[in-house]
Amino acid sequence: MPGGGALLLDLGAGDRLEIADPEGAQPALLASFDAAGASAPGLFGAPGPRARLDAAPAGGDRLRAACLRRGIDLTRADAAAVFGAESPPGATASFTATEAGVALIVAPGGAMAPDAQTPPTELRVVVTRAAAGPSFRRRPTEPLADAMLDIRIDPGRAIAYEVPKGGWIQILDVQGRECSDFQAFSRRALDRGRPREIDPTATRSMTGGLYPAPGLGAKFFSQDLEPLVEVVRDTCGRHDMFGLACTARYYAAMGYPGHVNCSDNLNLQAAPWSIPEREGWPAVNFFYNTALDEALQIGLDEPWSRPGDYVLLRAMTDLVCFSTACPSDIDATNGFDPTEIQVRVHGPQERFSRATAWRKTPDAEPEMTKETGFHPRTSALTESFAAYNGFWLPSVFPGEGAVGEYWACRERAALIDLSALRKVEVIGPDAENLLQLCLTRDVRRLSVGQVSYSALCFEHGGMIDDGTLARLGPDNFRWICGADDSALHLRETAGAHGLDAWVKTSTDQLCNVALQGPLSRDILKAVLWTPPDRPAADSLGWFRFTVGRIAGWEGPAVVVSRTGYTGELGYELFCHPRDAEAVWDALREAGAPHGLAAMGLEALDMLRIEAGLVAAGAEFCSRTDPFEAGIGFAVSLKTPDDFIGRAALEARKAHPQRRLIGLRLGGGRIPGRGDGVFTGRAQVGEITSATRSPSLGGVIALARVDVAAAGPFEVGRLDGFMERAPAETAPFPFYDPEKTRVRA
Repeated sequence: MPGGGALLLDLGAGDRLEIADPEGAQPALLASFDAAGASAPGLFGAPGPRARLDAAPAGGDRLRAACLRRGIDLTRADAAAVFGAESPPGATASFTATEAGVALIVAPGGAMAPDAQTPPTELRVVVTRAAAGPSFRRRPTEPLADAMLDIRIDPGRAIAYEVPKGGWIQILDVQGRECSDFQAFSRRALDRGRPREIDPTATRSMTGGLYPAPGLGAKFFSQDLEPLVEVVRDTCGRHDMFGLACTARYYAAMGYPGHVNCSDNLNLQAAPWSIPEREGWPAVNFFYNTALDEALQIGLDEPWSRPGDYVLLRAMTDLVCFSTACPSDIDATNGFDPTEIQVRVHGPQERFSRATAWRKTPDAEPEMTKETGFHPRTSALTESFAAYNGFWLPSVFPGEGAVGEYWACRERAALIDLSALRKVEVIGPDAENLLQLCLTRDVRRLSVGQVSYSALCFEHGGMIDDGTLARLGPDNFRWICGADDSALHLRETAGAHGLDAWVKTSTDQLCNVALQGPLSRDILKAVLWTPPDRPAADSLGWFRFTVGRIAGWEGPAVVVSRTGYTGELGYELFCHPRDAEAVWDALREAGAPHGLAAMGLEALDMLRIEAGLVAAGAEFCSRTDPFEAGIGFAVSLKTPDDFIGRAALEARKAHPQRRLIGLRLGGGRIPGRGDGVFTGRAQVGEITSATRSPSLGGVIALARVDVAAAGPFEVGRLDGFMERAPAETAPFPFYDPEKTRVRA
């Protein structure tokens, strides 16, 4: 459960409740209620000092509705304090329910100033059911809103239901690993005696994907290419749109004649609408796990869906819908254990955000894609967004286009929302020791007010992440990076070495926008106020930060870092999400006379490749060391202190196997990531990133190649041999290799 949030749980007698504070220093409150909804402080014994419970704890309308259904009056409840502001990382508390009742866990926390380091952080809650066993079945999760229809479909059954235009359909896998065939017919077409339903082939052709997902390619289409349904949320992300719903012939061929099947069930449900029977129904099979192998054969395995996973759809027109709970118990389709599906229909008046599921770690609960604090402003300028690290970020703005945004950044100034970057507060007496142990740079040389670029490595030398480290005080640091694994690694290392340090995630408390380009300093000077003891905008040095406010000492608080990801003079501004719109508006207003443009991820990728800046999943991964990633300058092997991975990096540097090079390609085709780099018939490397460079007037690429490979190189497309593009080695950064512009 997130910091600042709340969680309501139904418990039975003997159920065990464990609450953990993974990051430490996060207060927790536990309230308990009996089966009638009355406050029951003794449900868990006497777990701690009592405190009045806020009448409206975080959790929003869903929490209040859930309390109302259980007869819980929060104004009459008190709670026990489980953890406090000094709880150590990993602290746990366990309780056993003496009778059936309800537990409410609250993680209090409010807004954090951008120069503070006290973010509310998540709690982890585990319930061990006294009745758990092979026959244990979970209850459906709470409805997203009041439902017009809420039906359980037992395995081997199907239902038909009508949904009005604008209505919402939630298909919920209650127990996990259960497939559900879905089909939707246009009610208008049915009334005309001309059935038109979701057509998988038409949908793949229109969206260009294996199945729609939240975003631009989110709709299912009929044979007439009419959009019928839009995918709004998806917490699983693994479905099938190739095969038919299971059929009688399939089971008979497998040796199970007469086996109940989804196609026959759908025929029964479709009869009242005069829809002709079919031997096999084409359908969208939600949660069905199929994949193509190297021989282009379709295989299946157990579903990826976990208990409570769901797909949320919106009707684009009046629909007649059909849903099943698949009965297959003879193979891995349903994990050999068919279970129920819950279908809920919500009215058109409800509003739900578009989102996909994001898991920080494989065992973490899913988090839905979030909108950043700048989203109200960016969404007014574009509808093109990409899901990036759990957030929606703009891809391109139609007013300028990606190339126009690129030139705005190179010649004037550009503004880009990068709030998906992870922010990690590292504080405590051993904070410096922890970072010195984990980062490849010499942290002890970092002064207050300075920023350093570094890498984080595993013991074998492979990279976990890269990022910038800012020193806010003697024992106070902020690590800004790309992956949640960074914080997890730091926290685990602190625990393993007994270091007195807290590693707290502050991503949700800090939005950040990058102001980049040769005129960025002039724009920043017009809006940034700094106190006398802090550097002003025009005196802020490269890789330094300052603390100030926007438009005067009463304006929104910001931390401004002279860093960026474009190869241009630039700054990054960090603020609380509640202030994001005011910060955006002030920068846009001050930047208008200078030609400031909003910029998306497509233009940013052109800029960072030209500047030779690396990206996770492209230039580095856990199998790549910093030298192979082209950032060997971020490894301080001269420092006497040891750090994780040092021995491996010393050996790798002494005996390198691969190196990162720049390439300029002939022709106009942009190679894909992973395309082979060849010398003759031998593949000697692969493309890591590529783009068409507006400044250089051609295609450029970063490639990882064997150190012994000297060229001449070719880049292979298709099967690597049918089409080759000549490539010549080029020094990188391709653009401003002396970094005179970024240092200006």
